[in-house]
Amino acid sequence: MAFWADARSRADFEYFGDVISFDTTYNTNRYNLVCGSFVGVNHHGHSTLIGCAWMKNEEIESFKWLFQCWLRCMGGNAPKGFLTDQCASIKRALEACMPTTIHRWCIWHIMKKIPSKLNGYKGHAEIEQEMNQVVWNSISIDSFDRNWNDFLLNFGLVDNKWLSDLYEDRHIWVPIYLDHHFWAGMRSTQRSESMHLFFNKFITRNSSLIQFVKQYDNCLGSREQAERESDATDFHTIIPCATKSSIEAQFQDVYTHQKFREVSAQFRGKANCITRLTNSALGYSVYEVGEQVSSSIFNKFVVTYDSVAAEVKCQCLLFESRGILCHHALSVLSFERVSQVSPRYILERWSKSSHDEPLLEPRSKRFDELVFRSQNICKFASESEELTAILHRVYNNVMVEMESLKAKRKGTSSLSHENANLKSVKELQSPPRIRTRGRPKNRLGSKLDKQIANASKKKKTKALNELNLFDAASVVYSNFSQYQGRVMNYQFRVPAAADNSLGV
Repeated sequence: MAFWADARSRADFEYFGDVISFDTTYNTNRYNLVCGSFVGVNHHGHSTLIGCAWMKNEEIESFKWLFQCWLRCMGGNAPKGFLTDQCASIKRALEACMPTTIHRWCIWHIMKKIPSKLNGYKGHAEIEQEMNQVVWNSISIDSFDRNWNDFLLNFGLVDNKWLSDLYEDRHIWVPIYLDHHFWAGMRSTQRSESMHLFFNKFITRNSSLIQFVKQYDNCLGSREQAERESDATDFHTIIPCATKSSIEAQFQDVYTHQKFREVSAQFRGKANCITRLTNSALGYSVYEVGEQVSSSIFNKFVVTYDSVAAEVKCQCLLFESRGILCHHALSVLSFERVSQVSPRYILERWSKSSHDEPLLEPRSKRFDELVFRSQNICKFASESEELTAILHRVYNNVMVEMESLKAKRKGTSSLSHENANLKSVKELQSPPRIRTRGRPKNRLGSKLDKQIANASKKKKTKALNELNLFDAASVVYSNFSQYQGRVMNYQFRVPAAADNSLGV
């Protein structure tokens, strides 16, 4: 197995590593390896790559090794939320490597399986519709459990093993169990899959491992350039507010354009809401907000407002899960005549200045901080001989402790290779090409297979041409001067004699 991450990825993790999507559904390459990507969401709501790996298999031990490597590269800090496909091996590996991280299964892949799992039942179309209603429209955990049991009884599905297993694992895929936590708007691994499509611009199925390592940096450079362009647009242009609300103006000043558009959409949604006060005591009020979704259908939501704590909470959990105040909560704030929201509802994560100070040179930053603090300490200690003697003793003790720690780490593998660069990629050897198991390529294809092949032929040709151009540019640049780009971190697993995974 092989894992890559660079300084840009580590910097993005510092700012946007609270929620990560991990996916391994990308097409295997010519070595029959599976590509796994770690993807986050930046302040523009765009996907950002925070690590990538090639895997020989998808066993528990393989995922454990990968997650441990990734965590070490990211400074040992586990994300708060981790989104993956429905995979028992990943689940077990996450429980071992990130026990405090909340694991979530991709709900889109689960719901997509309904037709194939339940098509043997009479009225399977109605079953699918009812299951969607139960999963998406249950407003509390108790209501979901009650609706699920009614659903099984009404359609005679009590003994269905697939549904029974899903219910046992409901806490990691049903929205009402998870939306109390922040997910940056992610409920599926489609961001990872979109990143895989972006990869297709730089690599193809026939790309070698060495080509992939080189093009990984080109891929990140392209994403970084797009982010800088969005940053420049946000700082030099203004999107008008949808309403005259002073609260909306608060978000206009702080949020990136993409996130402010989402806020404005919620302010426009207030027009469909009817707010009614149901209870109030000691500054704590309970409202019922009716949202008109059609000419005759209203959805009702309970919203509470604490005027003392300046806190508003809605039953829909949009703010908790996406970091955006919903139109139900905004309707209540308008009813209460609130002119400014509490700073807790303006997330730094979505702001234009969420990462003004890039972490591309962490050693320089640490050095500057130490110099600043040492100047103050030395100034204070120089006031007397006694204080100077204390500082000398502490200094000596600290030096002994740091030298001891450095000696312990010497000789151990580390992911912080400060001298690593793209030139060392030339030392890598491609693994032996493995014959793909399964149907032969020259089999008689179906009509659908031929249509898919014809549709993707042009895209593959274009991707290959772009790949050759990038390779040529890389060769010219490496011959011209020493590479000065981002530091690449890559680690390869050396297999034991009985290990089936790939080592390079």
